[in-house]
Amino acid sequence: MVRTSGLSPPGKAHDVAEDTPLLAAAEGQLPVAAVTGPDASSENSETATLSSQGSSKQSEQEDNSLPRTQLFLLCYARWVEPVAFFSIFPYINKMAQQNGHLDKADVGYYSGLIESLFSLTQMLVMVFWGKASDRFGRKPVLVFSLIGVSCATALFGLATTIWEMILFRCLAGVFAGTIVTIRSMFSEHSNARNQARAFSWFSFTGNMGILFGPMIGGALAEPATQYPKLFGDIQFFVDYPYALPSFAVGCIGLSAVVVTILYVEETLNRDVYTIPEITNGATTTYGTTDTGLDEETLLEANKLASMTTWQLLKSPGVAIVLYTYAHVMLLAFSYTAIAPLFMFTPIDLGGFEFTPAQISLFMSLNGLAQAIWTLLVFPPLQARIGTLGVIRICAYLYPLWFVLQPGFNYLLRQHDETLDLVFWIFAPLSMCIGCGVSMSFTALVLAINDVSPSPLVFGTLNSLNLSVISGVRSFSPALFTALFAISVNNQWLLEGYSIWVLLVILGLGFALVSVVLPDTEKLREEREIARGYR
Repeated sequence: MVRTSGLSPPGKAHDVAEDTPLLAAAEGQLPVAAVTGPDASSENSETATLSSQGSSKQSEQEDNSLPRTQLFLLCYARWVEPVAFFSIFPYINKMAQQNGHLDKADVGYYSGLIESLFSLTQMLVMVFWGKASDRFGRKPVLVFSLIGVSCATALFGLATTIWEMILFRCLAGVFAGTIVTIRSMFSEHSNARNQARAFSWFSFTGNMGILFGPMIGGALAEPATQYPKLFGDIQFFVDYPYALPSFAVGCIGLSAVVVTILYVEETLNRDVYTIPEITNGATTTYGTTDTGLDEETLLEANKLASMTTWQLLKSPGVAIVLYTYAHVMLLAFSYTAIAPLFMFTPIDLGGFEFTPAQISLFMSLNGLAQAIWTLLVFPPLQARIGTLGVIRICAYLYPLWFVLQPGFNYLLRQHDETLDLVFWIFAPLSMCIGCGVSMSFTALVLAINDVSPSPLVFGTLNSLNLSVISGVRSFSPALFTALFAISVNNQWLLEGYSIWVLLVILGLGFALVSVVLPDTEKLREEREIARGYR
């Protein structure tokens, strides 16, 4: 959990309760130390202002409820990104084969290249969007990014060559500011007591995007073939068989643009966020002039607000938390990539030999269970054992989760009816229970909140984190599907289970990292004490 952290004018200290908005400030407090965010007690998330010292009792009595309307609107905007990313999965292979006149053996290479370049593009621009949201405000960056990703996704369906597919997909990757900005806005809408609940909705919305994206893409691709009575006579959909799903997702994105412009409120309070800049004894003020702060304190404010990326990485706890997040996402991306292949692979080669319908059922079960863990279990569990406690439990369970997969295949390899029954009882059950390790994703988001040295670099820190994740996503699916193929084709090596041995080792690495991971909540408290905030 994150508390406001910051500097106070000399001789002043401010008490912070758990129901203080994460980025809220008290009178005369350094803007970078505790930036005012929207009041968590208001349904409409009215922008909080600097309160007087005499209002501290009133602040303590404020309702702790989240601004549900604003979070719901942000969830809708958040939903666009995974829908846009995953909607092309059902048809990208066939589209690449047709556009590039490819052999079936080469399709996987080009479809993988398209997705890898998308993630690589995101990695290159993510920090830019984070800094832009810190400088110009959250809402303008969110609106601009939504417009860009909506238009680029709509254009993707009109591609007629492989290079056009790559161009439009990379263009969608350029507008990667949505998730960076929304994560910052979620933090600015929540406080130390309710941020776990807020970010559980953030993660849940992402899961829903993963669920509905492929459904939209699969249902609307090749409409002239799938629905000849409706679209068979429309030549446009014959010539561009993948335009309809792309247009549909683009329209969803543009509807989010309209909703954001009309109803989403700016969470970056510019009057409070703006820091007077002092140079050679002259004060240049970009925002409010009545700060009540002396020159030394203002200089310290400028130092925090203008941190470079390298300085941010050297801040206590930042580097190891970013690494831990990258490590756990490597585990997640690798499993997500090989799971459909593993379920499809024949039993004697190390898989489950599922039908497409069974694979879809298991994957849907996984998504539903993951959403339940994130939405219903994570908030009370985090409140009870803390962010670090949740991370460590998930880290310890990750290797066990990987061990179970080849174990279930071993049961099927015996070709025994009793063991087959054991498989069908416990495999779905383990799927529901095991995907609880996904709570580590949300817990690490909260850990990033905790180690942020200043709210004014919050967008930059989030973008840095997501840049690393995009980098991991750019290579991990292709790498681990190739390693899975090598494992399956070399049964002499651990009977085709070598890929799972590798994943168990990586899972144990996560467990070891979690042991040395600092308690980020304590780091936050120590920072507050050092700055005289407690």
